[in-house]
Amino acid sequence: MNSAKLNPTRRSRGNDNSEHMNYKIIPLFVVYQGCPNRCVYCNERITAGTHPVRITADLIDRTVARYLSTVKRSNDHIQIAFYGGNFTGMNRQYQKELLHKAESHVREGLVQSIRISTRPDYIDRDCIAFLKRYSVQTVEIGAQSMVDEVLQWSKRGHTSGDVRRAVRLLKDAGIETGVHIMAGLPGDGEAGFEHTVNETIDLRPHMVRIHPTIVFDETELADLYRNGDYVPLSMSEAVGLCKHALGKFKRAGIPVIRLGLQMTGEMERDGAIVAGPHHPAFRSLVESSLLYDEASRLLSGIETKRHACCTFHLNPKDVSDFRGNRNGNITLLRERFRLSEISIETRVQQPRGTVIVIMEEKTYGN
Repeated sequence: MNSAKLNPTRRSRGNDNSEHMNYKIIPLFVVYQGCPNRCVYCNERITAGTHPVRITADLIDRTVARYLSTVKRSNDHIQIAFYGGNFTGMNRQYQKELLHKAESHVREGLVQSIRISTRPDYIDRDCIAFLKRYSVQTVEIGAQSMVDEVLQWSKRGHTSGDVRRAVRLLKDAGIETGVHIMAGLPGDGEAGFEHTVNETIDLRPHMVRIHPTIVFDETELADLYRNGDYVPLSMSEAVGLCKHALGKFKRAGIPVIRLGLQMTGEMERDGAIVAGPHHPAFRSLVESSLLYDEASRLLSGIETKRHACCTFHLNPKDVSDFRGNRNGNITLLRERFRLSEISIETRVQQPRGTVIVIMEEKTYGN
């Protein structure tokens, strides 16, 4: 990899289910297991936390029991999920042991199905037939990018063609399929990430995860950053890219089930995060910016009088994001459109992410 190319190329400018089925996840982590190589950005000891090297049947039983003792039983779909590593790249006998034990809880009616995460180049018809013998309902594919050069610079070890093939095989087999993509990878830029988003939409996965690239300690990316060969996204760049992607996935009807990395105790350790646009409420930043843009778009189409008043109708769950940090969005809208007062009314039946404005008894928006 010619790391000298990373800096100029990368800088081209330009917890949280939504409409997805309401899953409750019981996570188990196979940290690094089954991985044929280490990606330049990867430090699962930080992103996943500290977990046993080997998952035993007893650990699965105890984890399921502990989880079920703390949640109210409802109509939610409960899944045992094997995260981290490369599940289908592990020894087949070990996969069988884990799935057999997890499926026993499905047979008992304690949980409804199983979810795994894996690499696209470790999915084939034989693998899928094996998974379907158990109660694996959902497979999440770590694509990260659909630009082959970016995949090479990130040392992913697979191609965009592998992603297309894996998603097609899984969907054809009736398995719910998720795709994980990242913004700000080495060698990537606005155009490359846009290509990744468009290609992912064309694949029509059942769900997507997005997060900006974070520089973690003890990774090759940290070395590139310290040497000046990699420049991470700024927070505003990361929010902008992910906001654009979120809007496109929403319009395509593809749920984005997570934006940003879930916080772990290890991330809070001094020096664990070297650089990059990390924020514990990254999705809120993105949603807030998206709602501000929609409100601005509506107000821009109205001939507003100086010191006018307006009312926004929102879904109750959008109010906090709409207001922004310390009511920042409200302040900006008042100043930009010379409004004397902004009020908010909530409507439970209004779809999430939509904005309606009432001004002088006229309604604007959906």
